Amino acid sequence: MEQTIDPSLGPVLARTGDERAVLESFLDFHRGVLLRKLRGLSDADAGRRLVPSATTLAGLVKHLTLVERNWFPTLLAPEPGDVYLTSEEDAVASFVLGEQETVAALVEAYERACARSRAVAASFDLDHVVPHPQLGQVSLRWILVHMIEETARHAGHADILRELTDGECGAI
Repeated sequence: MEQTIDPSLGPVLARTGDERAVLESFLDFHRGVLLRKLRGLSDADAGRRLVPSATTLAGLVKHLTLVERNWFPTLLAPEPGDVYLTSEEDAVASFVLGEQETVAALVEAYERACARSRAVAASFDLDHVVPHPQLGQVSLRWILVHMIEETARHAGHADILRELTDGECGAI
């Protein structure tokens, strides 16, 4: 039996779009996949460690919230006091959950960070270049491709963790 692809999915809608539409639709698709992995889970289930590392479903959302802030507002449109985080310690800490952090609050923070990222990115052409503290010059195009990779990779982690939690799997 042949399966059809949901024609309402962003990447499908953008399949003949310009470069920016394609990049943004794939990034938004993977952002949505990550959030769907948390749907219906309790705070305890989302924070449960199922692998040897500190990676949890809730921790992935917390981490990607920091990543969104780091790559878009902090790098492209920094405000006074913004610091681009580059250390391994910062990366590890971004997965660690505080006792009071809930799935609802983490999802809300991620959605706000993504909305801010979209707004910041919309202010620049894909060829806009900014200095990066480790890489030298990077363009918005490169940032978008990197964020697709980063978000998709962690959405894959989330898929595995969700399957280990209750058997749910799949991107949609």
